[in-house]
Amino acid sequence: MDSHKFGKFRVERQVLNEESLEEVAHKKSYYETHPPFTNKLKDSLRCSVPRLKRWALSKFPVLYWLPKYSVWDYGMPDLISGISVGIMHLPQGMAYALLASLPPVFGLYSSLYPPLIYLFFGTSRHISIGTFTVLSIMVGSVTETLAPDTAFLINNGTNITMEVNITARDLYRVQVAAATTVLGGLIQVMLGVIKFGFVGTYLAEPLVRAYTTAAAVHAVIGQIKYIFGISPTRFSGPLSLVYTFGHICTLLPQTHLPTLLVSAVSIVCLVVAKELNSFLRPKLPVPIPVELITIVSATVISSYSHLSNNYTISVVGEIPSGLSPPCVPDVSLFRQVIGDAFALAIVGYAISISLGKTFALKHGYKVDSNQELLALGLSNMVGGFFECFAICSSMSRSLIQESTGGKTQMASLASAVIVLVTIMKLGPLFQELPKAVLASIVLVNLKSMFKQLFDIATLWKKSKIDLLVWLVTLISTLLLNLDMGLAASIAFALLSVIVRTQMPTYSILGNIRGTDVYVDIETHNQAREIPGITIFHSSATVYFANSDLYLEALKEKSGLDISKMIIYKRRQEAKQRRRERRAERRAKRQAKKEKRQAQRAAEQLAGAPVFSVEEEAGQWRDMGLDNVSAGENEEQITERENGTVFVMPTTPRTPDGQCRWEYLKGGADPENISLGWLSELPDGDTTTLGSSSEDTLSQDLERVSLGSLGKWTWDIHSIILDLSTANFIDIVAMKTMQNIFQDFSEIDVDIYLAGCQTSVVEQLERGCFFSEFITKKHLFATVHDAVLFCLNHRGARTFTRYEPSLDICISTKL
Repeated sequence: MDSHKFGKFRVERQVLNEESLEEVAHKKSYYETHPPFTNKLKDSLRCSVPRLKRWALSKFPVLYWLPKYSVWDYGMPDLISGISVGIMHLPQGMAYALLASLPPVFGLYSSLYPPLIYLFFGTSRHISIGTFTVLSIMVGSVTETLAPDTAFLINNGTNITMEVNITARDLYRVQVAAATTVLGGLIQVMLGVIKFGFVGTYLAEPLVRAYTTAAAVHAVIGQIKYIFGISPTRFSGPLSLVYTFGHICTLLPQTHLPTLLVSAVSIVCLVVAKELNSFLRPKLPVPIPVELITIVSATVISSYSHLSNNYTISVVGEIPSGLSPPCVPDVSLFRQVIGDAFALAIVGYAISISLGKTFALKHGYKVDSNQELLALGLSNMVGGFFECFAICSSMSRSLIQESTGGKTQMASLASAVIVLVTIMKLGPLFQELPKAVLASIVLVNLKSMFKQLFDIATLWKKSKIDLLVWLVTLISTLLLNLDMGLAASIAFALLSVIVRTQMPTYSILGNIRGTDVYVDIETHNQAREIPGITIFHSSATVYFANSDLYLEALKEKSGLDISKMIIYKRRQEAKQRRRERRAERRAKRQAKKEKRQAQRAAEQLAGAPVFSVEEEAGQWRDMGLDNVSAGENEEQITERENGTVFVMPTTPRTPDGQCRWEYLKGGADPENISLGWLSELPDGDTTTLGSSSEDTLSQDLERVSLGSLGKWTWDIHSIILDLSTANFIDIVAMKTMQNIFQDFSEIDVDIYLAGCQTSVVEQLERGCFFSEFITKKHLFATVHDAVLFCLNHRGARTFTRYEPSLDICISTKL
């Protein structure tokens, strides 16, 4: 590659540690950047006209764009888009009401009220609020669990059979759906008020796609009864989908053939028409309303051929015209549906915010996540009072609204007018519509969700962990139902993040010659480790869950088993103290000996010598250990091919725990052998008692012991911990760092931190991390600053295991 293709730069500056950096940069104090809570409270309560205006515009976005609305520029596109979306609302509203196990008219209500509320509070200009497949399935799971058919069986006038009181059942299911919707909306409003809009970020894209795929499977199982004309038992709880599917299989021989024929014809017509619509879309100004045409055609055919009476095909039935008055939901149901309401709130918000941000990025405006929570919550709450069920944005309708030229939420107003006219005047015309046609519309619309199964192959190539999250979400949602499946999926996704932070990549960094860049020496051939300096890097934040692993990885990567080395050092210090005490005793014995000799000399001068048994015994005891015959020892010498120290026992262990050891140095040549011997003390350690070269032998013994630890202590004089990836640090991690400083200082290895973010430094200050032993001079702005300081402070030592050709510029000239 041409070296002149990219620009070069050269910087000359002083090495910056945290202390000097704060002086140069004039760092603000913590209280300047973090004002007290009382000041924040006073500031939030302070009122002014500009502040009030900003608050009103943020809470009521319609006040921002409506005064600027241009009828000439936006009127016609919004009208065309609104009519197109309104036409889609009619069949989808009625079809998705079946998914929610409610009469079709309540799907129309859910397509009327919530979009009008969102118009005033929503920040997205292109999403279409109304019924959606996944939320309809979740509502249907709640309604069928709390209001099963078996709870509304009545006697049909005979003692043989029982029939379901459909009117009472549907009335109670509407109450359950309304209560769940109001409670879900209340949860969304509360989350929006406390600025909890980021909660949607915990629903990762693989999780959402797998969850919607599993919800599509639930939808298919729920619509099979309308497709085949059978009446399976609906189970609830874990594995309910498996039990329901098993019961459906047993009922397949009882399939109602006229209903199956209507379903098959409807599905074929819808699939062919949709494919034709997709093929002609570039040439058509407005998409063909395939679903509306199918519903109208099926209604006309059913009315004139009397399918309900002649072939007992189930139809929609009575659709009341007009609007129902608002009513307060049954609050006694809140306790039973709170879990499902929370799941509805989170899933609905996640779908809406992801779709809203997609359009906002495409068209260059911003979507407020907290305000979206508030808007969806109010839409659900108000809709619940008008007997609507849970809503969110629909991808298919939103794409139509955007592709047909919709500019603002005025398109929602136009679509609401279409739905309102249908409810007021056209509703009774759809009474003969077969339910099998609505179920067919649902199944065909689920095609895009089943295409998400191809994510398995894609994620297998891109990320195995995301694939695992995808599969766990799919399986848990299928087996545990939609509410518990969502909770299990989120828990597993968070667990995967925790596990990844506990198993980060640890590496030793090396320098790229002639630069201030430091990269992993194992993955970059041109990276060279700096002699005497180890740069340790972790790819994750150090915190309580991985602090022990961080310390173990540091020991492994640096090659210094600090625990063994500290133990050995302390043994050596204890040995040295014992040597000093022994020298003292030897000096005292020598003094006593000289005193006795002086006394004996005086006695000889005074008269005849006097023999003392006690004195002679003490003399032999003191001198016996210092006069070992060389001839006796030579018989026990064992040859050694190398020239290192060899130690061997010469006498058995005595009852008091002591034994005698011999060592020899100089290899196999007897003429070059220097002999000495050691005595093992009661604590199990060995000390040299006699030697012709005691200091040399002690050093050799030390090298043998340190060599067994894997690395010489003088290979590394400094370790730099790269904390550039850390965005926080907790108390446990601080204690781990302090222990690292303390332990490595005992073996004369300096520890330095590099690349700490300002927030991390502030947390270290508040956690009392710094002391007289650990100061801010141990923190450096970059790894390169720390390296240059170490080279200047301790010097660069070159060893055979390092490459000597390392180009490090001490003056920081890059």
